[in-house]
Amino acid sequence: MTASVAATVPDVTLREYGPALSVPLTAEAGRALAAAGILQSVTPDPRREGHWLLRAGSRVGAVRTPGGPVLRIRPKTPVSRLFFLLGFSLDPARAWRESREGTVDTGAHDDVVPALAHAVERQIDAALRQGVLQGYREVEESALVVRGRLREAEQIRRHFGRTPPVEIAYDAFTTDTSENRILRAAAEQLLRLPGVPGPVRRRLAHQRLRLADVRPLVRGQELPVWHPSRLNSRYQPALRLAEAVLRGASPEHRPAAGTEPLTMDGFLLDMNKLFEDFVTVALREALREHGLTARLQDPHHLDLAGLVRMRPDLVVRTRDGRTPVAVVDAKYKIEKADGLLNADLYQVLAYATVLGLREAHLVYAAGRQPERFHEVHGTAASPDGRGVRLYQHTLDLSRTPEQLLSRIGELAGKLAVAAPHPRPSDTTPQ
Repeated sequence: MTASVAATVPDVTLREYGPALSVPLTAEAGRALAAAGILQSVTPDPRREGHWLLRAGSRVGAVRTPGGPVLRIRPKTPVSRLFFLLGFSLDPARAWRESREGTVDTGAHDDVVPALAHAVERQIDAALRQGVLQGYREVEESALVVRGRLREAEQIRRHFGRTPPVEIAYDAFTTDTSENRILRAAAEQLLRLPGVPGPVRRRLAHQRLRLADVRPLVRGQELPVWHPSRLNSRYQPALRLAEAVLRGASPEHRPAAGTEPLTMDGFLLDMNKLFEDFVTVALREALREHGLTARLQDPHHLDLAGLVRMRPDLVVRTRDGRTPVAVVDAKYKIEKADGLLNADLYQVLAYATVLGLREAHLVYAAGRQPERFHEVHGTAASPDGRGVRLYQHTLDLSRTPEQLLSRIGELAGKLAVAAPHPRPSDTTPQ
């Protein structure tokens, strides 16, 4: 298949964990897409020459492949719910939920990229409504007059024994701040994405124009660092969403050594990570009401030599952070036909063993069983005579945000039962 034929390939729409589709691709494009790892499987179609079977996994969104079609991967979860999960994970303090301050406005769009572009543009517009934020930025430059402070080392190195220019450094009050650079970069990235509706694209171009005096980010450059403050509070929802765009967009996949990287314009959300982030962040917030702390991705070792690393998604600890009382692992996956996921049970049993806990918890995205537990044979018995218990919980992502947070609250209450100290309500005056 020639390049001109490849250019006429229509867009391809896949479903998250849906059936494979046969798509015309060159051998080079097919191999590059397979090496990129953004789909669950990419294999030559044995029944159709010049075609490849593409099957989506946990990543949703859209990417424009070099020399191939635009791939759109639609999520199983409603887009509005997906952005609630994303928003809450990024900024739980603002409680980004429906009909409340901080809502991620996805408009009427039911696909990831159009909804994302709409949401970011609305957030940027809200951030800039009171004017473009200004701040101080240190400037180092060569100048004909002295202002600020003289950079003596640079002056001697570059201009020893000469008259101006002089090397100076000073603080400039400017719109060229880290916050504005991030917002401009997000707007520019979204303008490059496939599938952004015309009206949204025009509004994004307008937001970019409002930030025209801000330096653009160089592709591949680390994002500028910003710190939450009273002065940038109106920017914070937009900044957190913009950072999510920039981290999930234009991925440059570098597979095996010796192969060329595949650079794409697009945006992909990994539902595995999104679900894990939401569960752990929401549980951490809910556990505070029980006087407990929680550590995300808490590092430990399985063996005494410290050679086998393990990082539970969430370890619940006492208020002082010293004593672990529960461990949680979030799993965004479909149950097997028999309803059991043995590898997951082995994994959380290892966590419980290392942490010296009598129970461990798995949280799945929906499932046939609302809750079950397994008592493990051969483990050291507790004073009440039972072994380690492994609990399996489910979280139905089709529920409303309020229902999801209520369910998280129930799980937090069950985790708090294992805590070896009284709850705050029992000890704190009302």
